[in-house]
Amino acid sequence: QVQLAESGGGLVQAGDSLRLSCAASKHTSDTYTMGWFRQAPGKEREFVAAVDRFGGTQRYGEFAKGRFTISRDNAKSTVSLVMNSLKPEDTAAYYCAASTLAGAPEDAPYWYSYWGQGTQVTVST
Repeated sequence: QVQLAESGGGLVQAGDSLRLSCAASKHTSDTYTMGWFRQAPGKEREFVAAVDRFGGTQRYGEFAKGRFTISRDNAKSTVSLVMNSLKPEDTAAYYCAASTLAGAPEDAPYWYSYWGQGTQVTVST
């Protein structure tokens, strides 16, 4: 079992940056691929980014490329998502996720077994 807890969400203005963090259960973050998803009201959950167990391979959703950066610190059991040049359309609840499956980071929600409770990001104009 893996517990995930997100933090760092909030209300920002368009163009601002924000850093989200996800704290995973101790001694488990180096065993799993970690990812971030988001979900806006009335929309399906959307893949944001993912990183493999050693942090060497990252994968991003199209909207995130060039603006968002995912990283992990296995010593601290944390995964971070730095979001730059935020837009109002980035407004959503952001969720941290962990997968026990081997291989390159995947973008499908079903690939991830564990989920955090989410942190809200609101970008105003």
